[in-house]
Amino acid sequence: MAVKQSSLSDVSKPRSGAEIREAFLKFFAARGHKVLPSSSLVPEDPTVLLTIAGMLQFKPVFLGQQKPSSARVTTSQKCIRTNDIENVGKTARHQTFFEMLGNFSFGNYFKQEAIEWAWELITNVFGLDPQNLVISVFREDKEAEEIWREIVGVNPKRIIRMDEGDNFWSSGITGPCGPCSEIYYDFKPNLGDDNINLEDDERFIEFYNLVFMEYSKDAEGKLTPLAHKNIDTGMGLERMAQILQKKVNNYETDLIYPIILKASSLAGLEYLKLNESKKTSLKIIGDHSRAITFLLADGVSPSNLGRGYVTRRLIRRVIRHGKLIGIDKPFLIKMAEETIKLMRSSYPQLIDRRKAILAELEREEKKFLETLGRGEKLLSELLSNNPDKVSGDEAFELYDTFGFPLELTQEIAKEQGVCVDIDGFNNAMEKQRHRAKAAATNIDLTVQDSLDTLIQDLTSTEFKGYDNLKSKSTVIGLIVNAEIADKAHAGDNVQIMLNSTSFYGEGGGQIGDHGSISSEDSKKTGELLIKIQSVYRKKNIFIHTGKVITGQISIGEEVVNEVDQSSRRCAQVNHTATHLLQAALKIVIEKDISQAGSLVDFKHLRFDFNLPRPISADEKNSVEDLVNKWITESYSLEVKKMPLKEAKEAGAIAMFGEKYEDEVRVVNIPGVSMELCGGTHVSNTAELGLFKIINESGISSGIRRIEAVAGPSVLSVLTERDNIVKKLTSTLKAQPKEIVERVLALSNDLKETNKLLEFTRGELANEKAANLAKGAKVHKDSQIVIKRLDGLSGGEIQLIAQNLISNIGENAAIILGGLPTPNDHQKVILVAAFGKDLISKGLKAGQFINEVAKICGGGGGGRPNLAQAGGKDGSALNKALEVALEMLKKEII
Repeated sequence: MAVKQSSLSDVSKPRSGAEIREAFLKFFAARGHKVLPSSSLVPEDPTVLLTIAGMLQFKPVFLGQQKPSSARVTTSQKCIRTNDIENVGKTARHQTFFEMLGNFSFGNYFKQEAIEWAWELITNVFGLDPQNLVISVFREDKEAEEIWREIVGVNPKRIIRMDEGDNFWSSGITGPCGPCSEIYYDFKPNLGDDNINLEDDERFIEFYNLVFMEYSKDAEGKLTPLAHKNIDTGMGLERMAQILQKKVNNYETDLIYPIILKASSLAGLEYLKLNESKKTSLKIIGDHSRAITFLLADGVSPSNLGRGYVTRRLIRRVIRHGKLIGIDKPFLIKMAEETIKLMRSSYPQLIDRRKAILAELEREEKKFLETLGRGEKLLSELLSNNPDKVSGDEAFELYDTFGFPLELTQEIAKEQGVCVDIDGFNNAMEKQRHRAKAAATNIDLTVQDSLDTLIQDLTSTEFKGYDNLKSKSTVIGLIVNAEIADKAHAGDNVQIMLNSTSFYGEGGGQIGDHGSISSEDSKKTGELLIKIQSVYRKKNIFIHTGKVITGQISIGEEVVNEVDQSSRRCAQVNHTATHLLQAALKIVIEKDISQAGSLVDFKHLRFDFNLPRPISADEKNSVEDLVNKWITESYSLEVKKMPLKEAKEAGAIAMFGEKYEDEVRVVNIPGVSMELCGGTHVSNTAELGLFKIINESGISSGIRRIEAVAGPSVLSVLTERDNIVKKLTSTLKAQPKEIVERVLALSNDLKETNKLLEFTRGELANEKAANLAKGAKVHKDSQIVIKRLDGLSGGEIQLIAQNLISNIGENAAIILGGLPTPNDHQKVILVAAFGKDLISKGLKAGQFINEVAKICGGGGGGRPNLAQAGGKDGSALNKALEVALEMLKKEII
């Protein structure tokens, strides 16, 4: 029998992207699902570069490593995928940024409810005609097929059985897995129900996937039913918008089209009147603008590594395609503003991060436009050598490194009668594509090692270390030399899990405690002593890493864990100092500064924050003074737990991108700082004693780093600096206050000496060139100078070569070579310089000297008039110069 119509069927159907998102979440909230916010695009899972699926934030739940906040949840998850980036804009559905609507069950409901609700949602709430729907099921999943046919009432001809490759989901080689059922929209139902081919992308689009996670697969491929079966679904928001808004592709829906129209207006174009090439560029700009804005909002700044490279690459593609459609001014800020305007109601954090997003884009666009200019210059230099063609590698370097479009390279090269090696370019592109796809694009739910296996069955560790540095506990887990064990003996390297601990486990930027684990009865023979060197947390289990010094330890044994008081004290001082530092930066530098990372250890602290410029010396001094003022004012810290919402309303600062529980710990320094923090702190700011900034530097685009010390560590730094001053006063024969003046005087003397040396070298080069010019050999209508000059640098030899051209004239050919360090035959320098007359005959210094250098086991190149090469075999230098003379005689016509 068919599923009953929902009472929502009479309500006006959602059409806009925002309405679709809201309707999906409300539908499942009404069915007992907890609505959770989208997690960051920066996942907690270290095996995945970026968040690529709605279920990623629930991976620990599916693995049984973490309890869910609710047995039923629903989300709208922002995702990024770039493995098929070259298809963006060219197909109807490929995107880098997309939203995945999902409903999840953790051991609660299963197939029938998931299928019935999916059908009710898409037919009653979204109003899709069953005649436009096709269902795929795994060929062996008779249960799902029967539910679709008998309970939902789907036409049997519109239920298609598929193989494992299409309809069986696996998390990895081992781990949770199960069949899935996908829902497709049929754009051409008039073609009938016979011979349906779901691979026909023009007719069908898959928009909703229901995964029935009911098995666990072992290393041999054997499937074992899970005790708790799970549901994981995903509906593409953009695809549903395409269907409901009756658009031919995702890009022309209200989720992306306004951004495209904005870019069109900046280029002075009408989108609907454009050819496919320009439409493709605009689609890429529309898609990438969303991806860039959300990546920057989640703190992924452009860089040349990891996820930062994804941001940089997307930005460069937007700029490149902007140029292709005629946008010749910076425009990324306008694209981001349009994106924020479009998405701010659903993602209010875009408003909070707006200033940082726009500042980052302005810097990166300016920087890249300069890089693009260098690319134009490089292409000009390549073409100035009159090559037969631009190689594929050269064209790809221009494209990938300098953002220079292949089409532009071809156009400019064609103007000079030079072709571009397209096949070579495509080969280089394919190699890069393979490198990109080698990055993680799948979510691996495989249990990977002994520790993962062990902690699955352990209960969370109770932390007692806020109030007690020494406590009793029971051993509940033990790994000895990387293997699960029941006992450990003297000499063993161990990882110990306890039911409770006083040790702080690394987290929130603070490193784990040091200390010891010993026998409860310290008087017994062979007393147990384990030195703990680090402690970290994994899924709320504290892992104590160390070495057994004496005695033995067993599972179930009662032990005493004791934190080293001195090191804990230093960590507390540095952690509180970090909070004061952030508060001071917000007052002295900019109120919008936010933390981008931190490290609190026993000797110093490190604080990373977003700022597009270095802080000045005066600003640094002001920050230091303010922190030290707060220290001397002796503020007592207040620490308490409260609901997350209440803490944020009270003004507590949360670490950007961090995931928090519903109840949080708030560390408050009244009137100074209030932060969500699980770390350890002093009771009063006076306990810090003193605070000193050691260094301030940039670590990536828009991110600065301050390194500082507090408490006893300040004395060590001051002592070290005092010793340096004493050495300088002794060496310079000056009083401490005279050191700067004396060093400046010495620096000025050195500059004057270098100028004199440079002048003298120039005079010697002129004299040397004049003498060499007298010995020039005439060949036809050219004059040749070939000479060995040892003991000179490459710059000095180049200067002599240029002077020789000036002395002899434009018919000169100069080849000079030498060993920079006489008798060191492992480094050779060769220089070629040709006058304009020889260049007009086709000679090029770069190509010529490269061939000569090969005789010495090296190579090089440069401009047609002047080039330098190197070599590794000095014993072959004389032969190389002889060969050079013969080559010149042959080439000079």
